Amino acid sequence: MSNYINVAEIFGENVFNDTVMQERLPKKVYTKLKKIINEGGDLDLATADVIAHEMKEWAIEKGATHYTHWFQPLTGVTAEKHDSFITAPLESGKVLMAFSGKELIKGEPDASSFPSGGLRATFEARGYTAWDSTSPAFVRQDAGGATLCIPTAFCSYNGEALDQKTPLLRSMEAINKEALRVIRLFGNNTSQKVIPMVGAEQEYFLIDAADFQKRKDLIYTGRTLFGCSPAKGQEMNDHYFGVIRQNVAAFMKDVNEELWKMGVTSKTEHNEVAPSQHEIACIYSQANHAVDSNQIVMNTLKRVATRHGLKCLLHEKPFAGVNGSGKHNNWSLATDDGINLLEPGVTPHQNVQFLFVLSCIIKAVDEHAGLLRESAADPGNDHRLGADEAPPAIVSIYLGNQLDNVVQQLVDTGSATSSPRGSMLQTGVSSLPEFMKDTADRNRTSPFAFTGNKFEFRMLGSRDSVASPNVVLNAIMAEAFADACDELEQAENFDEAVHDMIKRNFTEHHRVIFNGNGYSEAWVEEAERRGLPNIESMVYSISELTSESSVRMFERFNIFTEAELHSRAEVKYENYTKTVSIEAKTMITMARKQMIPAAVRYAKFLAETVNAVRATGFEDVAVEMDMLTRTMELIREADSALQVLADAEEAASKMPEGKEKGYFYYDVVSPAMKNLRAPIDMLESIVDKNYWPLPSYGDMLNEV
Repeated sequence: MSNYINVAEIFGENVFNDTVMQERLPKKVYTKLKKIINEGGDLDLATADVIAHEMKEWAIEKGATHYTHWFQPLTGVTAEKHDSFITAPLESGKVLMAFSGKELIKGEPDASSFPSGGLRATFEARGYTAWDSTSPAFVRQDAGGATLCIPTAFCSYNGEALDQKTPLLRSMEAINKEALRVIRLFGNNTSQKVIPMVGAEQEYFLIDAADFQKRKDLIYTGRTLFGCSPAKGQEMNDHYFGVIRQNVAAFMKDVNEELWKMGVTSKTEHNEVAPSQHEIACIYSQANHAVDSNQIVMNTLKRVATRHGLKCLLHEKPFAGVNGSGKHNNWSLATDDGINLLEPGVTPHQNVQFLFVLSCIIKAVDEHAGLLRESAADPGNDHRLGADEAPPAIVSIYLGNQLDNVVQQLVDTGSATSSPRGSMLQTGVSSLPEFMKDTADRNRTSPFAFTGNKFEFRMLGSRDSVASPNVVLNAIMAEAFADACDELEQAENFDEAVHDMIKRNFTEHHRVIFNGNGYSEAWVEEAERRGLPNIESMVYSISELTSESSVRMFERFNIFTEAELHSRAEVKYENYTKTVSIEAKTMITMARKQMIPAAVRYAKFLAETVNAVRATGFEDVAVEMDMLTRTMELIREADSALQVLADAEEAASKMPEGKEKGYFYYDVVSPAMKNLRAPIDMLESIVDKNYWPLPSYGDMLNEV
């Protein structure tokens, strides 16, 4: 069977995209819909009926029997309720297939069962999904057949956002409005829109499904709660960019094919640093498309893995002592006619508009570093941020040699007269081509790094929606642009005023720029001297959402109300406590019913061996006795730690939901979990494999 795939032919074949709309919709309907997509506005029911009919006919041709409003509640995953196209049966015994404009535009899932942080009382069930016409509908084909998926926002009966998409769309409108003010000041009167552009890189692990099913910790929590390091992990670095194994290549092929059919621009795939770890990345698109695409990518990775006898792990730290998984959020601002506001040009010291935008970014990141940290907060990310594999929990900006030099000139002298140029790459091999190097190296330790014509926000966790960090990036930039424009629009001499503002921003917020090693202890100490926040845990970052400055900014640009922010904080505290509670209970059960009994059986075997050897008259059993003594010591240590954890979890469970409960789980329960893990991991290293009840790291990480 041929593996040939014509990507150009299959790409977007399951998407109700612009080409399909032009072919199937009457010209007036198409024109009206495109105007709403580009400029906003309401869609009348008659027009919606025409669109819905054509969308239904197209989907049925693709094999679809059902449609769903596909939305992103605050659960961390997507949600959907399927309805068939069947309406009332006809007298002939046949059935009518129909889909109305009302059904396209609005859905009514039960909102009481989704996290709302108190915005909705449990007995008040009504919520609405509303069609996001700016993101195309698509047909997903899986074991359940073909389903028409309609991207939607999800709001409460009173209009509060209960999802990831609604605030994202609000933030996109805010940054568009304020960025247009900026480019108008710089003489651009032709561009009609400024769009946040995003490209997400997604990391993940693949393990054998049979191993997954043997581990309750993976099933319940997504990560291994016990396990000692394998003899060979990532020490040799041979997995990174290594030749992709054939079973993984087959998996990746199927993933790509499904994604391309759904219009997702999957471009890059490779092995990551850790064994069994991989990465997939998509081409840039506007922020809400990128958010939808990343959700589709995560769902597709998991779904396709099961067909290949694999399990896809998206947890930030599925294996202790082995690199975890994140995702890099590449972000920039572009006009509708293709101008990238973060493009420095050949001589950035002369590009005043770029320097202005850059200075506003530096100001925004410095003033809202805690909020950016919170946007990447996740219970799993607590195990990753600050380790020697990911950015530290301290938010800083890397500019690279060229821009750092230009900024330093402005700070020191008030003007920049030159931009360092790149040099030719010298390999010392005459047969290799010569080419110009970039003006700066890359800094993989920086949480927020400039990478040529965009910023790469590298703190995100692998499971998380990329919506939250992009809401924050859009919001803080809208604020920085608005404050700047309020001042510059009143200036008598614009050129002087913008020059002074650029210098002021760089000078006052220079502390957030750091080009060195973000993994070093020296940077932690230096960051403290600079006054930069170092928020070590998700649970301590949540209060950033409801700080006075955050509330003021989000309400100013109609992205969140204060009530919505407090509700999200409540949801996040609850999510943290439930996550750690499930992990703690799983650890207790596994230790009590699997690990400690296995170790006791092994100790019994050792004791019987000692007695059997002595019965033969051979008295030298020192080795066996040492093993038995060490095993019993670890069993007692594990049993004691188990009781401490059980007591801590019981105490936590009696506390009311909220901040203090979250702090207790971080300060008391989490350390107790680590104290239980330590002796059990040591037991794994000495107990005979035939007695140990779980697949080891060595088993799982070297099979796929």
